[in-house]
Amino acid sequence: MQQLLTTLVKTHELHAKWLNSLSFLENAGARKISASEDTYAVSYLQLKHAAEEHRHAYYLKKQLKKLPIPFPETYEWNTLIAPVSTQQYLKKLDVLCGRYLKTVLGLEGRELRYAAYLLVTYAIELRADVLYPIYQEVLDANESKIMVKSIIIEEQGHLEEMISQLDSYLKDWNEHAYEIIKMEEMLFDEWIESIKGEIVQHE
Repeated sequence: MQQLLTTLVKTHELHAKWLNSLSFLENAGARKISASEDTYAVSYLQLKHAAEEHRHAYYLKKQLKKLPIPFPETYEWNTLIAPVSTQQYLKKLDVLCGRYLKTVLGLEGRELRYAAYLLVTYAIELRADVLYPIYQEVLDANESKIMVKSIIIEEQGHLEEMISQLDSYLKDWNEHAYEIIKMEEMLFDEWIESIKGEIVQHE
């Protein structure tokens, strides 16, 4: 992962697409959290997470301006790295998690949406807890002006909050989380392979 990120960081166009893709995923995550909310039974932590994920998306967009190339402010197809995989990553995880919860736990409606929010967010926070620190190490090693340290701190807090919510909501949640994490790992690996393919094409 470190070598991949080093390659991306050293090429302004690829780095810009990577940053924009991270912003896209943070924004997509925020929208999915909001979509999982009940009309009335919305917790403080759900609101907090959605707000912070939106802020991460905005923050990453601001970091783009530190690169010495012009770059669009939108999430158009050609502004994302490996756009198909980037756009499908969270969507597929949501679908797979929903199927699992419906089949294994028999959940439906509001209960299904909330349980999926907890487990998908937990899996994504685990990923962020690994990915962002490696990215920051690469940025530091390349003396980049771009920083993601503030996101690292908040994502660590999110992970602790998700564990607390899962403890109080879902019996034997670790068993179910294990299955969702396996799904996320498969989709993440697919995403990384797609990014490698784009790097080869760029070279």
